[in-house]
Amino acid sequence: MIRLLALRELRSLFAMPSTWFILAVLQFIFAWFFLARLEAFLEIQPQLAQLANPPGVTTTVAAPMFNTVALLLMMLVPMFTMRLIAEERRNQTLTLLLSAPLSGLHIVLGKFLGLLIFLVVLMTGVPLMLYTLALGTNLDHGLLLSNILGLLLLTASYIALGLYISALTTQPIIAAIGALAALLGLWLADIGAAAEDSPWHSISPLNHFQNFNNGLLDSSDAAFFVLFTAVFLILTMKRLHNNRRYG
Repeated sequence: MIRLLALRELRSLFAMPSTWFILAVLQFIFAWFFLARLEAFLEIQPQLAQLANPPGVTTTVAAPMFNTVALLLMMLVPMFTMRLIAEERRNQTLTLLLSAPLSGLHIVLGKFLGLLIFLVVLMTGVPLMLYTLALGTNLDHGLLLSNILGLLLLTASYIALGLYISALTTQPIIAAIGALAALLGLWLADIGAAAEDSPWHSISPLNHFQNFNNGLLDSSDAAFFVLFTAVFLILTMKRLHNNRRYG
Protein backbone atom coordinates (compact mmCIF):
# COMPACT_ATOMS: atom_id res chain seq x y z
CA MET A 1 0.00 0.00 0.00
CA ILE A 2 2.89 2.38 0.69
CA ARG A 3 4.13 1.84 -2.86
CA LEU A 4 0.68 2.55 -4.32
CA LEU A 5 0.32 5.75 -2.30
CA ALA A 6 3.80 6.86 -3.33
CA LEU A 7 2.96 6.24 -7.00
CA ARG A 8 -0.29 8.18 -6.53
CA GLU A 9 1.68 11.16 -5.22
CA LEU A 10 4.18 10.92 -8.07
CA ARG A 11 1.41 10.85 -10.69
CA SER A 12 -0.34 13.85 -9.14
CA LEU A 13 2.93 15.83 -8.99
CA PHE A 14 3.87 15.16 -12.60
CA ALA A 15 0.31 15.91 -13.73
CA MET A 16 0.57 19.53 -12.55
CA PRO A 17 1.81 22.06 -15.15
CA SER A 18 3.54 24.03 -12.37
CA THR A 19 5.78 21.02 -11.71
CA TRP A 20 7.24 21.15 -15.21
CA PHE A 21 7.71 24.91 -14.94
CA ILE A 22 9.60 24.52 -11.65
CA LEU A 23 11.66 21.71 -13.17
CA ALA A 24 12.65 23.88 -16.13
CA VAL A 25 13.53 26.86 -13.92
CA LEU A 26 15.60 24.72 -11.56
CA GLN A 27 17.57 23.12 -14.37
CA PHE A 28 18.32 26.60 -15.72
CA ILE A 29 19.51 27.76 -12.27
CA PHE A 30 21.63 24.63 -11.81
CA ALA A 31 23.20 25.00 -15.26
CA TRP A 32 23.87 28.72 -14.77
CA PHE A 33 25.53 28.20 -11.40
CA PHE A 34 27.55 25.24 -12.69
CA LEU A 35 28.90 27.21 -15.65
CA ALA A 36 29.59 30.27 -13.46
CA ARG A 37 31.60 28.20 -10.96
CA LEU A 38 33.44 26.43 -13.77
CA GLU A 39 34.35 29.73 -15.42
CA ALA A 40 35.62 31.11 -12.09
CA PHE A 41 37.73 27.97 -11.60
CA LEU A 42 39.27 28.25 -15.05
CA GLU A 43 40.12 31.92 -14.44
CA ILE A 44 42.07 31.18 -11.25
CA GLN A 45 43.65 27.97 -12.50
CA PRO A 46 47.02 29.65 -13.31
CA GLN A 47 47.26 30.84 -9.69
CA LEU A 48 46.21 27.44 -8.37
CA ALA A 49 48.92 25.76 -10.46
CA GLN A 50 51.55 27.60 -8.43
CA LEU A 51 50.35 26.08 -5.15
CA ALA A 52 51.94 22.94 -3.74
CA ASN A 53 48.59 21.27 -3.04
CA PRO A 54 45.92 23.18 -5.00
CA PRO A 55 42.20 22.46 -4.50
CA GLY A 56 40.70 20.42 -7.29
CA VAL A 57 37.66 21.08 -9.44
CA THR A 58 35.48 19.00 -7.13
CA THR A 59 36.26 21.27 -4.17
CA THR A 60 35.95 24.54 -6.06
CA VAL A 61 32.97 23.71 -8.30
CA ALA A 62 31.03 20.70 -7.00
CA ALA A 63 30.99 21.41 -3.25
CA PRO A 64 29.73 25.03 -3.59
CA MET A 65 27.09 23.84 -6.06
CA PHE A 66 25.75 21.25 -3.64
CA ASN A 67 25.69 23.90 -0.92
CA THR A 68 23.62 26.16 -3.17
CA VAL A 69 21.22 23.31 -3.95
CA ALA A 70 20.79 22.71 -0.21
CA LEU A 71 19.75 26.35 0.25
CA LEU A 72 17.37 26.18 -2.72
CA LEU A 73 15.73 23.08 -1.26
CA MET A 74 14.94 25.01 1.91
CA MET A 75 12.71 27.27 -0.17
CA LEU A 76 11.51 24.64 -2.65
CA VAL A 77 10.38 21.79 -0.39
CA PRO A 78 7.62 23.78 1.42
CA MET A 79 6.05 24.49 -2.00
CA PHE A 80 5.51 20.75 -2.45
CA THR A 81 4.83 19.62 1.12
CA MET A 82 2.07 22.23 1.55
CA ARG A 83 -0.33 20.19 -0.56
CA LEU A 84 0.39 16.73 0.83
CA ILE A 85 -2.18 16.78 3.63
CA ALA A 86 -3.50 20.35 3.89
CA GLU A 87 -4.89 20.21 0.36
CA GLU A 88 -6.41 16.80 0.99
CA ARG A 89 -8.16 18.21 4.04
CA ARG A 90 -9.31 21.34 2.19
CA ASN A 91 -10.71 19.25 -0.69
CA GLN A 92 -12.33 16.88 1.85
CA THR A 93 -10.51 13.88 0.38
CA LEU A 94 -8.56 13.28 3.59
CA THR A 95 -11.70 11.86 5.21
CA LEU A 96 -11.97 9.27 2.44
CA LEU A 97 -8.29 8.43 2.82
CA LEU A 98 -8.63 8.01 6.58
CA SER A 99 -11.75 5.87 6.20
CA ALA A 100 -9.89 3.48 3.89
CA PRO A 101 -8.23 0.38 5.37
CA LEU A 102 -4.92 2.21 5.60
CA SER A 103 -2.89 2.87 8.71
CA GLY A 104 -1.36 6.24 9.47
CA LEU A 105 2.02 4.67 8.75
CA HIS A 106 0.94 3.76 5.21
CA ILE A 107 -0.44 7.21 4.48
CA VAL A 108 2.51 9.15 5.90
CA LEU A 109 5.24 6.96 4.40
CA GLY A 110 3.45 6.82 1.05
CA LYS A 111 3.30 10.61 0.80
CA PHE A 112 6.81 11.01 2.19
CA LEU A 113 8.41 8.52 -0.20
CA GLY A 114 6.44 9.82 -3.18
CA LEU A 115 7.73 13.36 -2.70
CA LEU A 116 11.25 12.16 -1.84
CA ILE A 117 11.47 10.15 -5.07
CA PHE A 118 10.13 13.14 -7.00
CA LEU A 119 12.74 15.51 -5.55
CA VAL A 120 15.51 12.98 -6.18
CA VAL A 121 14.47 12.89 -9.85
CA LEU A 122 14.33 16.71 -9.82
CA MET A 123 17.93 16.93 -8.58
CA THR A 124 19.53 14.23 -10.75
CA GLY A 125 20.68 16.97 -13.12
CA VAL A 126 23.17 18.22 -10.52
CA PRO A 127 25.43 15.14 -10.25
CA LEU A 128 25.03 14.50 -13.99
CA MET A 129 26.38 17.99 -14.76
CA LEU A 130 29.24 17.56 -12.32
CA TYR A 131 30.23 14.14 -13.65
CA THR A 132 30.69 15.67 -17.12
CA LEU A 133 33.84 17.21 -15.65
CA ALA A 134 35.33 13.71 -15.56
CA LEU A 135 35.79 14.04 -19.34
CA GLY A 136 38.58 16.57 -18.80
CA THR A 137 39.89 16.11 -15.26
CA ASN A 138 39.97 13.81 -12.25
CA LEU A 139 37.10 14.05 -9.78
CA ASP A 140 37.06 13.35 -6.06
CA HIS A 141 34.36 10.68 -6.12
CA GLY A 142 34.37 10.41 -2.34
CA LEU A 143 33.50 14.11 -1.97
CA LEU A 144 30.78 13.82 -4.61
CA LEU A 145 29.19 10.76 -3.00
CA SER A 146 29.38 12.40 0.43
CA ASN A 147 27.48 15.43 -0.90
CA ILE A 148 24.90 13.28 -2.67
CA LEU A 149 24.24 11.31 0.53
CA GLY A 150 24.09 14.46 2.62
CA LEU A 151 21.68 16.11 0.19
CA LEU A 152 19.42 13.05 0.25
CA LEU A 153 19.31 13.05 4.07
CA LEU A 154 18.75 16.83 4.15
CA THR A 155 15.88 16.54 1.67
CA ALA A 156 14.25 13.79 3.73
CA SER A 157 14.42 15.93 6.87
CA TYR A 158 12.88 18.93 5.07
CA ILE A 159 10.03 16.79 3.71
CA ALA A 160 9.29 15.30 7.14
CA LEU A 161 9.04 18.73 8.77
CA GLY A 162 6.93 20.14 5.92
CA LEU A 163 4.65 17.10 5.99
CA TYR A 164 3.97 17.58 9.70
CA ILE A 165 3.16 21.28 9.29
CA SER A 166 0.89 20.38 6.35
CA ALA A 167 -1.01 18.06 8.71
CA LEU A 168 -1.69 20.94 11.12
CA THR A 169 -3.75 23.14 8.80
CA THR A 170 -6.41 23.10 6.08
CA GLN A 171 -4.75 25.86 4.05
CA PRO A 172 -1.84 24.86 1.79
CA ILE A 173 -0.49 28.43 1.69
CA ILE A 174 -0.35 28.56 5.48
CA ALA A 175 1.40 25.16 5.47
CA ALA A 176 4.00 26.45 3.00
CA ILE A 177 4.62 29.65 4.98
CA GLY A 178 4.84 27.68 8.23
CA ALA A 179 7.34 25.16 6.85
CA LEU A 180 9.45 27.88 5.25
CA ALA A 181 9.41 29.93 8.47
CA ALA A 182 10.49 26.88 10.50
CA LEU A 183 13.36 25.99 8.13
CA LEU A 184 14.52 29.59 7.78
CA GLY A 185 14.29 30.04 11.53
CA LEU A 186 16.53 27.04 12.19
CA TRP A 187 19.04 28.24 9.60
CA LEU A 188 19.13 31.86 10.81
CA ALA A 189 19.40 30.78 14.45
CA ASP A 190 22.32 28.55 13.47
CA ILE A 191 24.29 31.21 11.58
CA GLY A 192 23.45 33.82 14.20
CA ALA A 193 24.69 31.74 17.15
CA ALA A 194 28.19 32.93 18.06
CA ALA A 195 29.07 30.26 20.63
CA GLU A 196 30.61 27.05 19.29
CA ASP A 197 28.56 24.92 21.70
CA SER A 198 25.27 26.71 21.00
CA PRO A 199 22.31 24.28 20.89
CA TRP A 200 21.12 26.01 17.72
CA HIS A 201 24.01 24.41 15.84
CA SER A 202 22.85 20.98 17.02
CA ILE A 203 19.28 21.27 15.72
CA SER A 204 19.98 22.94 12.37
CA PRO A 205 19.78 20.52 9.41
CA LEU A 206 21.97 22.78 7.24
CA ASN A 207 24.68 22.83 9.89
CA HIS A 208 24.80 19.03 9.92
CA PHE A 209 24.95 19.04 6.12
CA GLN A 210 28.22 21.02 6.17
CA ASN A 211 30.33 18.01 7.14
CA PHE A 212 28.91 16.06 4.18
CA ASN A 213 29.59 19.10 2.00
CA ASN A 214 33.23 19.02 3.14
CA GLY A 215 33.53 15.30 2.47
CA LEU A 216 33.36 14.19 6.11
CA LEU A 217 31.06 11.26 6.87
CA ASP A 218 30.21 11.70 10.54
CA SER A 219 27.84 9.14 12.07
CA SER A 220 26.46 11.77 14.45
CA ASP A 221 25.31 13.91 11.50
CA ALA A 222 23.67 10.92 9.82
CA ALA A 223 22.01 9.97 13.12
CA PHE A 224 20.67 13.53 13.48
CA PHE A 225 19.00 13.41 10.06
CA VAL A 226 17.48 9.99 10.74
CA LEU A 227 16.13 11.09 14.14
CA PHE A 228 14.93 14.48 12.84
CA THR A 229 13.05 12.79 10.00
CA ALA A 230 11.65 10.02 12.20
CA VAL A 231 10.38 12.44 14.88
CA PHE A 232 8.39 14.55 12.43
CA LEU A 233 7.02 11.51 10.60
CA ILE A 234 5.85 10.07 13.93
CA LEU A 235 4.27 13.41 14.87
CA THR A 236 2.44 13.43 11.53
CA MET A 237 1.15 9.90 12.13
CA LYS A 238 -0.07 10.94 15.57
CA ARG A 239 -1.86 13.94 14.06
CA LEU A 240 -3.61 11.75 11.49
CA HIS A 241 -4.53 9.27 14.21
CA ASN A 242 -6.19 12.08 16.16
CA ASN A 243 -8.05 13.19 13.00
CA ARG A 244 -9.31 9.64 12.48
CA ARG A 245 -10.29 9.24 16.11
CA TYR A 246 -12.02 12.56 16.71
CA GLY A 247 -13.10 13.33 13.13
